[in-house]
Amino acid sequence: MAKSRGENGPRAPAEAGSLSGTRESLAPGPDAAADELSSLGSDSEANGFAERRIDKFGFIVGSQDAEGALEEVPLEVLRQRESKWLDMLNNWDKWMAKRHKKIRLRCQKGIPPSLRGRAWQYLSGGKVKLQQNPGRFDELDLSPGDPKWLDVIERDLHRQFPFHEMFVSRGGHGQQDLFRVLKAYTLHRPEEGYCQAQAPIAAVLLMHMPAEQAFWCLVQICEKYLPGYYSEKLEAIQLDGEILFSLLQKVCPAAHKHLSRQKIDPLLYMTEWFMCAFARTLPWSSVLRVWDMFFCEGVKIIFRVGLVLLKHALGSPDKLRACQGQYETIERLRSLSPRIMQEAFLVQEVVELPVTERQIEREHLIQLRRWQQTRGELQCLSPPRLHGAKAILEAEPGPWRTLKPAPSIRLPIEGPPPGTTGATRLHKPAKEQRKQTKAKPPDPSRGQAVATAGDTCIPQDVPPKDLAHLEPAPQDSAHHQSRESLTSQGSEDTYL
Repeated sequence: MAKSRGENGPRAPAEAGSLSGTRESLAPGPDAAADELSSLGSDSEANGFAERRIDKFGFIVGSQDAEGALEEVPLEVLRQRESKWLDMLNNWDKWMAKRHKKIRLRCQKGIPPSLRGRAWQYLSGGKVKLQQNPGRFDELDLSPGDPKWLDVIERDLHRQFPFHEMFVSRGGHGQQDLFRVLKAYTLHRPEEGYCQAQAPIAAVLLMHMPAEQAFWCLVQICEKYLPGYYSEKLEAIQLDGEILFSLLQKVCPAAHKHLSRQKIDPLLYMTEWFMCAFARTLPWSSVLRVWDMFFCEGVKIIFRVGLVLLKHALGSPDKLRACQGQYETIERLRSLSPRIMQEAFLVQEVVELPVTERQIEREHLIQLRRWQQTRGELQCLSPPRLHGAKAILEAEPGPWRTLKPAPSIRLPIEGPPPGTTGATRLHKPAKEQRKQTKAKPPDPSRGQAVATAGDTCIPQDVPPKDLAHLEPAPQDSAHHQSRESLTSQGSEDTYL
């Protein structure tokens, strides 16, 4: 897929309803609230699709994109999976640190549809990015943008899933959000700009989350999962094409030999697969399952899917006999059999295929050396590729720190107030003291102790024999008797 650049002559006059570079032009009109209440959505009705039925993915029933319904999961099983995922998401840092393998297995089974968008944000690190950069997307959204990219983006909007209810209307809500996300990325990474393959990626994200969250997930895909894929020279995708071809020799020698004999370059069949993460290749149910695993395990899932498709499309003598030349072979790879793309079959094959991150990185180093020997140094120096959610979390931990036990009561340095017997009272506002006194009446049965000097506090559960040398505290102080005055060691730090 060629990189879209702005050198396309003067910008064409804007069509009616075309998008501008600022958010003001994207603001909904006075009738937006009424449109939102429509059962089908104004975008569909505006294009004459009001009488059409929409499937559970949002595609118009009968369209090519709607084919390949998701396997029906029993309702009870789905509810159990939702409960498990809610527990993981509410304690995400602990699960990622201690039970990452369980997360991977649950991603392989499929993320529940109701939680898929939220789970993708957590897996990709987009949630962390958003919290680390508050207001960044709004700032980019309000900026006018580079005119050389705006025209290219506008021309691509109607090509993204035209049979989905979000994008069926030219200038509708889905296309407006898609424009905002893509324009924001050109401002976020002006050295990369815009590539046509980013549009379907962003569109899939927008089907599952709002524009701001979709933007940060797109940033993570472009910078962590597939770095360099959308740069001007497309060097990263060329390297990965050679890696795929080398791995194919180990996975399916027959297919590798056939493609070598026909002198078919990997870029002729794998560019759209990899750059769009199969969003424009597979049935929709298979796309969702592949993306679930991709966000968790990284680019090795994309390699595995490509190898499975090549193996089952060209891996037998019968299939090869029907592909006598380059044209027939490429056509076979462009019109893959529905059986090998079917969700259950494809996912099982991908999970079982023994291609690891280490193999991919080893092949990457081999192909990189060959590139340098034949073509010189890479012109686009991309950041290292991170293999999935765990690697991303370790490279960029969230802003939350693990809480450590520490005294929350601070005793003043100066001497005790007049009228006391030497024990130090807490210097808190009188109003707060009265509230705590009412909420927590004193318990005379509990022992009390405070330090005689310094900025320290003795925990209340110290045995009395260890406190014999200390002067006892007054019995009328409710604050010394409250367990909540010390920081709890059981506090949990989560993303929520």
